[in-house]
Amino acid sequence: MAGLVLLALVVAAVLLFAGAYNGLVTLRNQVKNAWQQIGVQLKRRHDLIPNLVEMVKDYMGYEQETLEKVIRARNAAVGATGVAGAAAAEGALSGALRSLFAVVEQYPQLKANENVGRLQEELTSTENRIAFARQFYNDSVMRYNTRIQVVPTNLIANLFGFREEPFFEVPAAEQEPVKVDLR
Repeated sequence: MAGLVLLALVVAAVLLFAGAYNGLVTLRNQVKNAWQQIGVQLKRRHDLIPNLVEMVKDYMGYEQETLEKVIRARNAAVGATGVAGAAAAEGALSGALRSLFAVVEQYPQLKANENVGRLQEELTSTENRIAFARQFYNDSVMRYNTRIQVVPTNLIANLFGFREEPFFEVPAAEQEPVKVDLR
């Protein structure tokens, strides 16, 4: 009888251990998937920007510096690695795009151009998709990191080398309100 009780306890411990380990693997994979979804949306954004720049450069002869900043920021974002690097590079790109859109508003012919309008809509839609992907990624990271930190899965996480994942933090430049000058 004591042997059966001991066997039942061992089986229960193994099942608990396996369930905790499998849960950690599932959450880690969900974080990886969420990061890849951000990558898909960022690639879409990066692909749209050269088209927009090409369309507006003929109209914006005096604004070459703005266009060059957008291209430099896009190239830096394409080459960024890791969560922190991508967040910083994408923040700089967002700032450059805001400057470009502000300049576009100053050119009536450009503002009325149907193709430019469509590209701006596509970029706005993509920005929304990026925001949702970031939120999903951060939610996934929160669930994963929490599971790593709580008992008893923290013991299994430490034993098998599960490490916390970083959040995709919004750069400080994007947290500041947009300044509007109506002079």
